[in-house]
Amino acid sequence: MISQFFIDRPVLANVLAILFVLVGGVALFGLPVAQYPNVVPPTVQVTTVYPGASAETVMNTVALPIEQSVNGVDRMLYMQSSSASDGTYTLVVTFEIGTDLNFAQMLVQNRVDSSLAQLPQSVQSQGVTVKQQFHRDPADAGADLAEADL
Repeated sequence: MISQFFIDRPVLANVLAILFVLVGGVALFGLPVAQYPNVVPPTVQVTTVYPGASAETVMNTVALPIEQSVNGVDRMLYMQSSSASDGTYTLVVTFEIGTDLNFAQMLVQNRVDSSLAQLPQSVQSQGVTVKQQFHRDPADAGADLAEADL
């Protein structure tokens, strides 16, 4: 019944469709995005460089001690790491939604500190960087980084 009304008047149907899209677009800017809950889990990134080492050497001498000490940190969901052929190592620790990122960074820093003695001297002298990654605004696709060097 209603569908037949709009089938008989296609111009009216198109005008109403365009009007609904425009009203939706205007209403989109009035939504309180800041009140949405966090849906992106917070992450802490650990990075370091072992100059002149291959990816396998970085994995065996740098990644293993750090990952063994960081594994099991409170409220951690999972870890993801990568070792590159230029000697760089990156570990991303993902935490449960709602975890205080400053507290999570402190926990990861403490765990990394406990493994520093097991790392090669050149890695210790270069330092291990622990950064927090978080999204302030759910509409913002870029991650803000706050860093603290060990």
